[in-house]
Amino acid sequence: MRSDSFDELDRQLVNALQLDPRIPFSRLASVLGVSDQTVARRYSRLRTEGLIRVLGLTDPEVLGEDRWMVRVQCTPDAASAIAEALARRDDTTWVSLNSGGTEISCVARAGVDQEEHALLLQRLPRTPSVVGVTAHCVMHTFFGGAMSLVTKWDTLAPEQVALLTPPPPSRGAERPVRLDEGDKRLLAVLAQDGRASLGELAAATGWSQSTVRRRMAELHDSGALYFDMEFERRIFDLTARALLWLSVAPAELAATGEALAEHPEVAYACATTGATNVHAVVFAPDTTSLYTYLTTRIASLPAIRQVETTPIMRQVKGASPLPARPLRAARLSPAAAARR
Repeated sequence: MRSDSFDELDRQLVNALQLDPRIPFSRLASVLGVSDQTVARRYSRLRTEGLIRVLGLTDPEVLGEDRWMVRVQCTPDAASAIAEALARRDDTTWVSLNSGGTEISCVARAGVDQEEHALLLQRLPRTPSVVGVTAHCVMHTFFGGAMSLVTKWDTLAPEQVALLTPPPPSRGAERPVRLDEGDKRLLAVLAQDGRASLGELAAATGWSQSTVRRRMAELHDSGALYFDMEFERRIFDLTARALLWLSVAPAELAATGEALAEHPEVAYACATTGATNVHAVVFAPDTTSLYTYLTTRIASLPAIRQVETTPIMRQVKGASPLPARPLRAARLSPAAAARR
């Protein structure tokens, strides 16, 4: 069943913006077969109500950063406060309250020459009401980052996908890619609004618009910069979310991860260190559908020895390292939205 609040055009818009996040609305309207004004109105409504957000994000592997999947077990009375404190840090993403409010999970990022993530892991066990902390280093990503869950669904026709899909980045730059202060100012704006105008980006960096355009293209082509969509899961009638912690036979680790990456329920999958060596984030229409997924697709993967399922109760922070800026109460006009 589809939600009464959203229609197929809303879902097509989300999918299209995932494929080409900075596409001009005139071109997007042409591909979707509607008017410019219709696209602008739909985008304005979804964006100003906090239902979608285009983000410009950085790839930690290209920047030479480590990622840690951190699990914090705590008493229920302290969970919200600890999660909010973690969300305020600029080295964390994907902070969530899980398992009835007794566990927090987050992703912590740091350069290999930085000790800030180590300090985070040292301080957490000393925090009152924290009863346990485990951390899993991400070794390989099977699905996630620039690859989005919405692109697995048949929201758009194949010919529309072909028209909207830009050439992939060459990733020819020497790694790790080094960022200067201007790059960091540019990326800070894009992390809040991936469709920020060239004028806004020029004002933030002190560069000319042509320099902004060139540097953004260089960062994207190197793989350091990619774009993603945060979206309200009700748009696609997804109410159940869970984290999976899987123990997989080492000889079958790659094959199992690649199989998971193909599942339409899997938004993210990676290989990690630790007692469990594969982590996945899954979405389903409801709890019954989640059960069916676990007992069919997951059960059919022969190398999985053990599965721990952790329901996500509340997402405190998403993909951006920076909290979302408060949205204006008034909706953007179609003309203003088109500039976004």
